[in-house]
Amino acid sequence: MSDADAAPGELDHAPKAVGGDDRVAHRAGFVALVGPPNAGKSTLLNRLLGEKLAIVTAKPQTTRSRILGILHREHAQVLWVDTPGLHESTKKLNQALNAAVETALGDCDLALMLVDGTRGLEDPHERLLQAARAKERPLLVALTKADLSTPSGAREEIARACGVEPGEVRAISARTGEGIPELLDAVIERLPESPPLYGPDELTDKPLRFLCAELVREAAFESLGKELPYSMAVEIVSFDESDPARIVIHANLLVERNSQKRIVVGTGGAMVKRIGSRARREIEKLVGGRCHLELFVKVDPKWLKSDRRIESLGYV
Repeated sequence: MSDADAAPGELDHAPKAVGGDDRVAHRAGFVALVGPPNAGKSTLLNRLLGEKLAIVTAKPQTTRSRILGILHREHAQVLWVDTPGLHESTKKLNQALNAAVETALGDCDLALMLVDGTRGLEDPHERLLQAARAKERPLLVALTKADLSTPSGAREEIARACGVEPGEVRAISARTGEGIPELLDAVIERLPESPPLYGPDELTDKPLRFLCAELVREAAFESLGKELPYSMAVEIVSFDESDPARIVIHANLLVERNSQKRIVVGTGGAMVKRIGSRARREIEKLVGGRCHLELFVKVDPKWLKSDRRIESLGYV
């Protein structure tokens, strides 16, 4: 099996020796995945980990928090930080998400900026470049969707615009795996020498209840119209893992207005049942067992306007 066909968990790498002897330096560090909405950050994270850790939908601005994904290698530990898409907005939630991106850039050892190969550089990229330079963070650029048509000379043009060498721009496809092993090699080479920062069995620092809430939100995004999901949040009310054969979850779907509640509930409860069925299937894949999921729709007109409420829901 070639590197291009390897599953994410099977990618192999030739680590670098230290100072010419046979010892191999272990490397570990944080890599911030940054870019505009719908740049493919969450899709790339899932591909790299070989696990569905971050939710993915066709709608932009699906990601609402920094999500840490831990990739273990024999001589490296890569701590991927998936971030929300940077965009202009005056809403409290979106301002909090933009602040999360700035924090991730400040805390990372390497910034990996994603550029959609079919769209090229967009307005948020300049702001991200300025932030990375201000924080003096090394930068790699991933030119995504390499399996689709990309304009000739795009890599060189983007390298010039970003102020990096052409070799710092890597063409990849998270869908097919093209360029992923080479990108991972380039990332590991740029991480500092360090022992592992997390245990060998850890995949993320997010609790299971948060990941399940995100899968409910993903199901809502996929089931509802264009605008409504952005005004909705998921609140886990109870999370019972006491029965090893079945996890029991009660959650609220929070909306701002009664008119939205009627849409989410649907005729005879059809819509909320559809969301629940879709989310239940994904949760059972995540936990590897059965799930009893009960969803309730609740009007909470202030959740989008309260910093404390936004933080309590994990959207930071």
